[in-house]
Amino acid sequence: MAKLSPLMIAPLVTVVALLGLGAAGLLLENRDELPSTFVGQQAPAVPVEAVQGTTQLTDADLRSGEVTIVNFWASWCPPCRAEHPKLLELDAAGYRVAGINFRDQQDQAAPYLADYEDPFFATGFDLRGRVAIDWGVTAPPETFIVDGDGTVLFRFVGPLVGSDYEQRFLPELAKAVE
Repeated sequence: MAKLSPLMIAPLVTVVALLGLGAAGLLLENRDELPSTFVGQQAPAVPVEAVQGTTQLTDADLRSGEVTIVNFWASWCPPCRAEHPKLLELDAAGYRVAGINFRDQQDQAAPYLADYEDPFFATGFDLRGRVAIDWGVTAPPETFIVDGDGTVLFRFVGPLVGSDYEQRFLPELAKAVE
C-alpha cells in the first residue's frame, strides 16, 4: 500500500474546507433579505389607472403625511389570497393600505375585491407589470412601508403571514408609525 504524503492530502483538505464554508454561507444566508435599492429613497410612481370600482391611488397619496402600506397583489396569486385576511386586519386596525394589482385582468381583479372584501383605501392597476419593475417587484405578493413624505422604509417579500410577518414586518410597521 502506498503512503499518502502531506502534499497529496493538502489540496483535498483545502477543497473540502472551501466547499464547507460555501455551503455554510448559503445555509446561513437569508434570501428574503435582498437589499432594496428603494429603501431610504422616494417611492417610484404608481399606476395611472385603478382597479375598476375603486379609488385611484396617486403619488400624492404616498406623500400625505401618513405612513402607507403598499401591497403588490394579483387575483391569480395563491400567496396573495393567503395574506388577504392580514391586509383586512391591517385596514381594520386603522393603517392606510394601498394595493397595486400586478399583471392581472380588470375582469378578475375587480370581482376578487368585491368577493373577498377590499382592504385598500386606493388601488393601482399594473396590467403589464411596468410599475412593479420600477418598484423592484419580481412577483407578488410584495409589500412596502412608505413614510408620510414618500420615503420607502421597508420592503417585505412574500405573503404577510406566519412568524416572518410577525417578527419582521410588524416591528418595522410599529417603528414607522411611532
